[in-house]
Amino acid sequence: MIRSLFSRTDSFIMFLSVLLVMMMMVRWTEAGYTGTVLSHTSKDVQGSSFTVVRRFKLSFTSCGEIESWWCCTKKIDESSGEWCLKEYTDKITSWSFEYYWNWWDSRTWINNRNSVSALRFKTTYELRKRSDINRPNSSPQTAILPLMRVPSNCQRNINLLTFDPDGDHVECRHGSNPSIYECSTCTAPSVLSLSSSCCLSFSPTSSSYEDSYAVQLVMEDFPRQTIILTHYGGTNYSWSPSSFMSQIPVQFVFKVDPAAPSCTAGEYLPRFLPPTPEHGAQFFINVNETIEINIRAEATQSVITELLFSGPINMIKNSSGSGYFTLRWTPSVSQNDDNESHPICFVAQATASSSIYQSELRCVIVRVGNTPFIATPSPPPKTSRLTVLELKISTTLSLKDNKDKIEKAIKDELIRRGLPPDIKVRLLSDGSVKVNN
Repeated sequence: MIRSLFSRTDSFIMFLSVLLVMMMMVRWTEAGYTGTVLSHTSKDVQGSSFTVVRRFKLSFTSCGEIESWWCCTKKIDESSGEWCLKEYTDKITSWSFEYYWNWWDSRTWINNRNSVSALRFKTTYELRKRSDINRPNSSPQTAILPLMRVPSNCQRNINLLTFDPDGDHVECRHGSNPSIYECSTCTAPSVLSLSSSCCLSFSPTSSSYEDSYAVQLVMEDFPRQTIILTHYGGTNYSWSPSSFMSQIPVQFVFKVDPAAPSCTAGEYLPRFLPPTPEHGAQFFINVNETIEINIRAEATQSVITELLFSGPINMIKNSSGSGYFTLRWTPSVSQNDDNESHPICFVAQATASSSIYQSELRCVIVRVGNTPFIATPSPPPKTSRLTVLELKISTTLSLKDNKDKIEKAIKDELIRRGLPPDIKVRLLSDGSVKVNN
């Protein structure tokens, strides 16, 4: 059931009533909820009118179960017999500058060790006009697979992608308050520790903890300085960096599997190889332009069977052999993809005998249209990292007379491939290129 608190406007009431009817059209018969991520983006501000695009990513154990609760969703990806991930998107215009929130409940999680039965989650919208950006707030953005898994004897960090379209500071915490609809049973998984920077850590444990756990997180964004919020009636409110702007739910299943013969990445647990983009990489494209993300993974003691992902609807997944995958997507205006940032997260999954193994989680950001580069938290440092790009640019320009133009062409291509705009490119006399942050 959807429940809402809002302040005014018949258009809100009409929309929410229609959505409620759509969600209750088909009788619910099964219990298999595996998670959700909700987000919203404010844009196209003209006077007191603006647009809000809302994206609801929902997952159950089958695609039919989602449709029986939430009408008119579109499939993103599926792991047969375990989960189906779909999205419902809506676009609403002519909202007044105000604050409100929705919450949902009355469905049931899959069986889990931390005894979470009924699902409950909410999203909070801060739609008063911000003085620093001269438009309403957009929520933080992230993505996650409906089921993340790790052998009980292996260390694993899940670094959630955390970025905010407004450049706000983003934090995560476990849902803890059922009275304000953050969760129904608010029992955090005992096997996971969570940092405020949205990193979930799992340490090796005994076989007695092998099971599925319901993860119910709240992601919040905070302004980096004190700002003024203006209500549609003209009232101003001072907002400090210690107060959250909006809240979104990040819910999924974490499964502790039986111990693996080895925890070394690349043996039983797949590991990513170049040209797989690094976690947090950003790509810039335009509407109707196609992006292709090439992903390679290897596992010497297991067989890589599939790539699982969460991303935009209409993204196409292909495989050209074990461990070789491509994600291809063309954003369109009809899907409200323009002038937005779109998170994409993926894992490689392998099998050996009856056991299933997942790689680390990797996430990237695809920014469509006129959207700026946004700094994102870096993952924990590795002992060594080498990024290699094979780049070919044809030109008739003379290196001696047109060095600046050639450097700019190289820089533009590197930025298009996901490097930050503030990189410095220097063309050396031997024809090699030096790139610094």
